Amino acid sequence: MSRRTRTLLLAAALALTAAAITPVRAETVGKVGVDWLGNDIKIDAVRDPKVNGVTCHVAYFDRSVIDRLKNGNWFEDPSNNSIACRQTGPITIGDIDLSNEGEEVFRSGLSLIWKDLLVTRIYDKANDTLIYLAHSRQLTDGSAKMSITTVPLFGQTVTWEKGHPQ
Repeated sequence: MSRRTRTLLLAAALALTAAAITPVRAETVGKVGVDWLGNDIKIDAVRDPKVNGVTCHVAYFDRSVIDRLKNGNWFEDPSNNSIACRQTGPITIGDIDLSNEGEEVFRSGLSLIWKDLLVTRIYDKANDTLIYLAHSRQLTDGSAKMSITTVPLFGQTVTWEKGHPQ
């Protein structure tokens, strides 16, 4: 195999890997101005990529350029956030992580490098409920600011692609 072919195959493999780990994209569905500096509260709709029929709405603070100039700290938004998830269609659950750590559903940067807003899904088997936790993750300092919501599955028609966990 030629060097050029190997390079092309490696580039294709890297592109496929990047596509496979690309986080879910959010759609901004609301924006509310909160002051004269241009700061906003934005609301994004996030669909769970492994649970069809569930949509989460995440609200977060978006700092304006004027506020960044006034207060410094150019590269970071506050960790304040809120989440609400609801059934928005027939629920079909794919191959989800059933551990008590759950799995990341959504990630969005709150700073240039150091801080992310995350949505993590955890399945509460004992109560047959999906838990969604919105929280921030920082490289050096964790944040105690979080928001939680649940989607109960009890009494709902739910399709588990790999069978209901026992």
